[in-house]
Amino acid sequence: MAGGLYDTMKYSKIEGRVQLFEFIQGKVDFIGPEYIVLETSGVGFQITTPNPFVYAKDQGKEIKIYTYHYVREDMMALYGFQTREEKTLFTKLLNVSGIGPKGALAILAAGDPEQVVDAIENEDEGFLVKFPGVGKKTARQMILDLKGKLHNVVPDFFPDLFAPDKRVRKESANQELEEAFLALKALGYSEKEVKKIAPELQKETLTTDQYIKKGLQKLLK
Repeated sequence: MAGGLYDTMKYSKIEGRVQLFEFIQGKVDFIGPEYIVLETSGVGFQITTPNPFVYAKDQGKEIKIYTYHYVREDMMALYGFQTREEKTLFTKLLNVSGIGPKGALAILAAGDPEQVVDAIENEDEGFLVKFPGVGKKTARQMILDLKGKLHNVVPDFFPDLFAPDKRVRKESANQELEEAFLALKALGYSEKEVKKIAPELQKETLTTDQYIKKGLQKLLK
């Protein structure tokens, strides 16, 4: 098969494992609660992602998704990410004792790579335990295993990691966002609906009112 499928296949070595797919480019054929189906050259790839519904706007369109091919004796799965940074953090998390693919996906679904790296580098266990499935023991293990080893996840972020003013702004934004989520739920929107728009809102630093307004705009589309 010339072009098409084989044009999307790339080989790479991540964390000591040979990866068959660096990325897959194709049309979004289906979006489910846990995975999307990407169709390329007549083949539908089932790809589990942190937040499948972020691809709702891409239904029927062609996109590129960075993939991690997970192989175990009793299972084989493709995990997909919007950016290489997300994919790299996912592979790093898999090396932490007590964190499997589902746990790593849950962490990425609840926070962006910058937030996770910031918490690990600053040994913020209180922030890490907010992630689904992460208790104090796992949070401590994440810090022990990954602190100082995440430069290739968000390299541009590292020079400012320990800048107090940046950290204060980030913590303030997180609080404002949480308050906005509570307000949207109080207005009658479900947890599922709020989770759909969370990834896009987490990319911005706004006030509570601004988060609410932007959230309503997205929910009403």
